[in-house]
Amino acid sequence: MRAPFFERVVMSAAAEEFRTLVRLALPLMAAQLLQMAQGVMDTIMAGHLSAVDLAGIALALSVLWPSQFLVSGLVMAATPIIAQLRGAGRVPEVGEVVRQGFWIVAFASLLLTVFWRNVEFVYVALGIDAPTMAIAVGYLDAVSWGTLPLLGYFLVRYLCEGMGETRPAMYMALAALVLKLPLNYVFMYGHWGVPAMGGVGCGWASAILWWAEFTGMLLVARLPFARATGLYSRFSRPDWGVLKRFFVIGWPIGATAFAESFAFALMGLLLGRFGPETLAAHQIVGNLNGMTFMVPLALGMATTIRVGYNVGANDFARARLSALVALRAAAIFAVVVGAILLVARFFIVSLFSTDPKVNALAATVVIFVAAYQLADDTQVVAIRALRGYKDTKVPMWLALFGYWIVAVPIGCLLGFGLFAIEPLGIYGFWSGMTAGLVFVAVAATYRLWRTVGDVGRIARLASA
Repeated sequence: MRAPFFERVVMSAAAEEFRTLVRLALPLMAAQLLQMAQGVMDTIMAGHLSAVDLAGIALALSVLWPSQFLVSGLVMAATPIIAQLRGAGRVPEVGEVVRQGFWIVAFASLLLTVFWRNVEFVYVALGIDAPTMAIAVGYLDAVSWGTLPLLGYFLVRYLCEGMGETRPAMYMALAALVLKLPLNYVFMYGHWGVPAMGGVGCGWASAILWWAEFTGMLLVARLPFARATGLYSRFSRPDWGVLKRFFVIGWPIGATAFAESFAFALMGLLLGRFGPETLAAHQIVGNLNGMTFMVPLALGMATTIRVGYNVGANDFARARLSALVALRAAAIFAVVVGAILLVARFFIVSLFSTDPKVNALAATVVIFVAAYQLADDTQVVAIRALRGYKDTKVPMWLALFGYWIVAVPIGCLLGFGLFAIEPLGIYGFWSGMTAGLVFVAVAATYRLWRTVGDVGRIARLASA
């Protein structure tokens, strides 16, 4: 009778943990989708202006997102730090961590501002035509006025999420989406005394939104759950001990996000050589992949919170359960979505384009996305579960190897047909990305499996 009773207890605990993860993940998923919708809105409105405006924004975003991920990783360290403090019952210490985080924000936003305002050399090196480059450079110059509130928003958002409150990010993203349309309209087409700026106007609209979201989050931080942290209780000078923790935990997070995002961005740039149909098919598949990715990403973010909380509470068994339940849920989701993509791929791509050549190519490439769903979804959850343990350096090296030693070289080898190999074009590049994702998924899952049962490693990581 003991075994069945034990199994019922374990299953009950797993079901409870799954419900907690879903409760945390649903608002995060909504926030990510709403943020993606802002980009879709920019694309649609710019596309109605001209092809040059649309291309300029696309080029700007190919630089903006990887660089933003690289720098904002320093701020992302706040989530596991705060979650572990909350789990340990040390909530009053959270305020000091966030105050120190604002020094990180000031430093990181300065770096990002300088880069975005001096990025023209990148486009010159790529041989981008002058009109398109002017839009991209103008867009990045405009959004550079919002780097401080952008990173500040992330910091306060991670304060909320580390405290187990994931709904504020959803509400802010919803409000931002509502404001995005009129702001784009004013700055792109010129109204109320504002000159028409075309695609560059999207950048000014985004900068204003970032200031509004940051202000809103600062108000959220006055709610009771955040007030308990003592965030506004005093001013803090730089504390090099706390700042070091941000750097030690945060820079590998940024490098990991950069490795993945820039690999995808580079794939899009290289595919530009194969013609507009190939690039259009890649864009369709990339958007589809991004939408399916939102669910496991949100689940992974929730897993960071739960694992961090349980580690802080010294409940290592519960932390292990959180990680494994999330990993299993991601695998089940991947199998279901992969099957749907395979069966309905022709119908799905037809929603994005009416060009038969583009649709036929995109429908074939969707097979790669369906095939690597299991790898992609499990790797994002495994890496973020490790983040809850403050294990960020090893996952960084796994991601760098997977994307830049496996994915990109294999993609170029097969795509361009190097060393007398028959060039496969878009199929070659997506084959390389699939191989890289499989490596990262297997390696990260193995690392997580070895970590969840290693009390000594968990204790060492928690002390960082």
